[in-house]
Amino acid sequence: MSGAPSMPRLESEQTDFDLVADAYDESLPAHVVEHYLAKRVAYIRRHTLPGTALDLGCGTGVLAERVRAAGYDVVAMDPFRGMLSQLRHRQPDFPVVQGNGTALPFPDATFDLVYCVAVMHHIADPLAVRRTLVEMARVTRPGGHVLIWDHNPRNPYWPLLMHRVPQDTGAERLIPQSEITAGLRAGGAQLVRADLLGLVPDFAPPPLLAPAARLERIVERAPGLRWFCAHNVVLAVKT
Repeated sequence: MSGAPSMPRLESEQTDFDLVADAYDESLPAHVVEHYLAKRVAYIRRHTLPGTALDLGCGTGVLAERVRAAGYDVVAMDPFRGMLSQLRHRQPDFPVVQGNGTALPFPDATFDLVYCVAVMHHIADPLAVRRTLVEMARVTRPGGHVLIWDHNPRNPYWPLLMHRVPQDTGAERLIPQSEITAGLRAGGAQLVRADLLGLVPDFAPPPLLAPAARLERIVERAPGLRWFCAHNVVLAVKT
């Protein structure tokens, strides 16, 4: 999420996640976080088979824990020691690696699944984004999958939410789907499917979560409307 390569001059500095690690999991309401955790695990289980997995930019590791519970042998990786310490505190035996996506410290063809969620917009720099996507494909085994789940630039609510949460400083860049697929292709991974998913906002109160989730499913299937869903979800297979 922060990068070794030189970064362009930006109006704001990229987030130091070590400074926000203690508050990171409290930045969104727990019931909304739970909705998206369940949604992401369900997607992974639906479209991939259990095996070795790398959670790139795992943050505090809450998704990595769920994916491991679903039967995957997960390694959690993040460049920030403070974020990893949150996972280590909860699960001392969880395999973690501190490292950077632009130079993954793994041999070629190590994992059956390599995924990242809400990471690419923090990398931001186009060259670093492409390098990270190529690296993700490199460490994926032939026939294995690469999954990118990130913010959809077409959704008009993202700038408002990103202005309020502690992990966003203004240095982020929302990455278009075409840039993601091009980077994966450069690494030798071919597109399997691209979905636009998610619509439940952070301000949805607990009693309205169920109807908001039903509306979300309708919008995800609606031509035209689905282009404004919250997330670009890109699944590729390593050739």
